[in-house]
Amino acid sequence: MTPDTKDVRAVRAVRLGPRAVIALTLITLIGAAAFGWPLLADGDSGLAHSQDAPWLFTALLPLLVGVVVATIADDGMDAKAVAMLGVLAAVGAALRPLGAGTAGLEPMFFLMVLSGRVLGPGFGFVLGSVTMFASALLTGGVGPWMPFQMLAMGWFTMGAGLLPGPHRLRGRAEPALLALYGSLASLAYGTVMNLQGWTYIGGMSSGISFHPGDPLPENLLRFFAYCAATSLGWDLGRAALTVVLTLTLGTTVLKALRRATRRANFEAQVTFEA
Repeated sequence: MTPDTKDVRAVRAVRLGPRAVIALTLITLIGAAAFGWPLLADGDSGLAHSQDAPWLFTALLPLLVGVVVATIADDGMDAKAVAMLGVLAAVGAALRPLGAGTAGLEPMFFLMVLSGRVLGPGFGFVLGSVTMFASALLTGGVGPWMPFQMLAMGWFTMGAGLLPGPHRLRGRAEPALLALYGSLASLAYGTVMNLQGWTYIGGMSSGISFHPGDPLPENLLRFFAYCAATSLGWDLGRAALTVVLTLTLGTTVLKALRRATRRANFEAQVTFEA
């Protein structure tokens, strides 16, 4: 067996037990509904009012904590996995301020893609959420949008762990796949975050503003126009940087992560001799 094959077969840090799968499915369904509910709300119901949105955002936070608790309860995380989670989250949080204010250049997305790929979807979701929470505290970006950022980053990192072919891809094929995923997922992240902000940010022109109670196709057209007019440049910058870093540094970082995971041997039982 070659060293590359051993790296690919490294044990994942977090297994998805039944309770973790249920919790992750629940938070995904609730999160999808939370992102999209204003589009389906009646204009006279009061559900689409801007003052209602922060309460909905805040309700997501305990659900995100529930995913972590369920993962730990299923024995998917031991002390070594928690330590690696802390280290990667700290590195990701430190990377975000380096370019967050410059054309959407956020190098933390590159690290999240590679970490999710190596350490699996369960670890990826927890890592993405915790990293975004830590970076919000570090940069002062705490607000009603923070739980949604945590959820979106959890999906982003989890998706990398769900990509096919971890035992078959060799050479440059794997970085190319991760670069493609990173570019598309970076655009999707920006689009999803636009959806949660667009419904309550006022002061926009009538052509791209959210109109509560209007037919869904009309609001969707306004939404895509809003994305193109306000954030597409930032999203493209984020996607481009993720692709460049993945193609240039991806192979080295993947090997380092797999080597660390293999040596940690997360699922080994710890015994003490007298």
